[in-house]
Amino acid sequence: MIELRPFEKLGKANHGWLDANFHFSFAEYRNPERIHWGALRVWNNDRIAPDSGFPPHPHRDMEIVTYVIRGAITHQDHLGNEGRTEAGQIQVMSAGQGIRHAEYNREDAETELFQIWIMPNKQGVPARWETVPFPAEARDGRLVPLASGRGHDGAIPLHADGALFAGTLKAGQTIRQTLDGKPAYLVPARGRIEVRGGAAAAVTAKARDGVAVVDLPEIEITAREDAEIVLVETDRLN
Repeated sequence: MIELRPFEKLGKANHGWLDANFHFSFAEYRNPERIHWGALRVWNNDRIAPDSGFPPHPHRDMEIVTYVIRGAITHQDHLGNEGRTEAGQIQVMSAGQGIRHAEYNREDAETELFQIWIMPNKQGVPARWETVPFPAEARDGRLVPLASGRGHDGAIPLHADGALFAGTLKAGQTIRQTLDGKPAYLVPARGRIEVRGGAAAAVTAKARDGVAVVDLPEIEITAREDAEIVLVETDRLN
């Protein structure tokens, strides 16, 4: 199955400083048909105004990945971590036993990001925060694992049965991603793509649309224009 979830039909919330779009139920947005996809629980597309952000707040027992599309985000937490993550990079926070953190846009322009939560496979792990630079050219023409609970070399480790991949494609390029029937969810950060696999009907997704996939051995992704893609693949929930 391949299901298109158009950006226009996502959950919405605009707080002035924050323009948020929810692929899954979150905050005041409740959709019983979109609670999770495998172990993927949250995929928010946030646009954050300059000199604003999320004040200190707590999390527990969740693997939280932030993928920055434009601008940069500055992280601070009660463990003493502080760092800035730029466009094309990710940060990973294991909330585990509990973490209190803040996220701010300290830039002169709007920051846009994907905030992605994956349910952990272990409860109560030590809380942590990590960001690692990934050369943009390493993602040209392929999907590269940036965060993973599957032991991918070079990826930030996750306490979760899944992985986050990102890559860029030139118009006309096609790549294949092996899924072995597992749930996957992908969103073009920019550009337009076509996703097809097996006997499932192909779908065309524009920037910020979601594509939910399950029960396919692999998918084929073709860029209809230059595109940047983020994909999360997880195990099914028992």
